[in-house]
Amino acid sequence: MDFTRLPLFGMISRRMDWLSQRQQVLAQNVANADTPDYRPRDLKAIDFRAELRGQSQRLAPTTTSGAHQQSRIIPPPHRVEAPRPSETTLSGNSVQMDSELMKVADTAMDYQLTTNIYRRQIAMLRAAIGRPGQ
Repeated sequence: MDFTRLPLFGMISRRMDWLSQRQQVLAQNVANADTPDYRPRDLKAIDFRAELRGQSQRLAPTTTSGAHQQSRIIPPPHRVEAPRPSETTLSGNSVQMDSELMKVADTAMDYQLTTNIYRRQIAMLRAAIGRPGQ
């Protein structure tokens, strides 16, 4: 069964994808902390309300034959943005290590939380179909 077709699992999957991409962007910021004229970047946050609205407005087409092709909605890639720097060094670099490391830690905690929600949902589905603990 493809769990990403269920709305909650689809949102969890997109959230994990966003968190993974954010961790990569933040790692680039930390790696370029001494690069002259480097501006830190971050991903635009996912709007949960828009996600819910989008889920309720999408209707799946009904297939009348097994030969029909299934369509799949591919979400757009996450948008990288460069926030306005609050401090800049003489070399023009505006990476603030303490801020970046806090974002990295928050992203890791959010990823762990999302993973735990995913595990709990799988456990609930297994219990519902009568296979707990498998």
